[in-house]
Amino acid sequence: MTTWQGWHRFATTDPPSPPRPGDPPRSTEERLAYHSSFVTIRTPTIHTLATQVRTLMILGRHQQTTARPSLIVTGPAAAGKTTAGKTTALLNVGRTCHLAHTRKNPPPPGSAHAAVPVAYVLVPPGATAKTLITEFARYLGIPVTARMTQTQITEAVCHTYTQAGVQLVMIDEIHRLNPRTTTGAQTVDLLKDLSERLPATFVYAGINVTDTPLFTGVRGAQLAGRATLVDCGPLSARHGKREPFREVITDIENALDLQQHKPGTLPRHAPYLHQRTAGRIGSLTRLIRQAAITAITAISDGTERITKQSLDTIRLDHLAETHHRPHTRARSR
Repeated sequence: MTTWQGWHRFATTDPPSPPRPGDPPRSTEERLAYHSSFVTIRTPTIHTLATQVRTLMILGRHQQTTARPSLIVTGPAAAGKTTAGKTTALLNVGRTCHLAHTRKNPPPPGSAHAAVPVAYVLVPPGATAKTLITEFARYLGIPVTARMTQTQITEAVCHTYTQAGVQLVMIDEIHRLNPRTTTGAQTVDLLKDLSERLPATFVYAGINVTDTPLFTGVRGAQLAGRATLVDCGPLSARHGKREPFREVITDIENALDLQQHKPGTLPRHAPYLHQRTAGRIGSLTRLIRQAAITAITAISDGTERITKQSLDTIRLDHLAETHHRPHTRARSR
């Protein structure tokens, strides 16, 4: 997805969809593939991120003199890239922006793509300003030679991105930058320069960015003063009168494709599931998806369903198992 062709393919490919009433039953292999890829559960974080991005894009649309307001998406390590972590939330919002733009601005006849509304760039390990700007160039296939200077590549990127109509720039793995080092400081300065020169909203994503040097010193203060923070951390069991974690469990259960699972089973075990996963949506969806695949492939009691007993047999990621697994197992109900 770090090239325009890859991103366009991702954004325009229909995501997995849950079974609908009246649909013919899927084969075993189809259902295994479905639970492996699964749907993106629209968590409160994704809703917040989508709202913030839409608002900031409108806010910065006609801003010319200074950098547009930006957004930082952060979360703990292993928060679940394939489920509801920072990267999944980022990609979901990027896809929504891409599709909304192409619906309003369809390419003219004979043209494959009228514009490039979204760019997605990964910060490479040990990034320097030149290697990062080269990643920007690679996304749109801008030719870069070994003799080109960083300034020359930057000029080509700014010109091409502006001509292509990029409106949203998403930069992932931002925690890899350390502005306390010379190369890290130069790379952060490059991002600041790009955010001032490109007519686009910048969204950064990284692991626990508030605990990194990115928010310290003069450069950190500049970033913190321009960026809104969206935290993809664990979901609380209760928020006022609402139970957001139970609501997410219900959404996941409604998306399952199991032949004999009884609706309402998983929400009843919300306290157990919250304790087991510490509210981490990535761990939660992995747990339920693994249980669903196990139910399909290894039916031991003659039924294809998820029970508390079957959930308790699933081994999760090491972080969840080490820190959050209950010491005693409640008896299956």
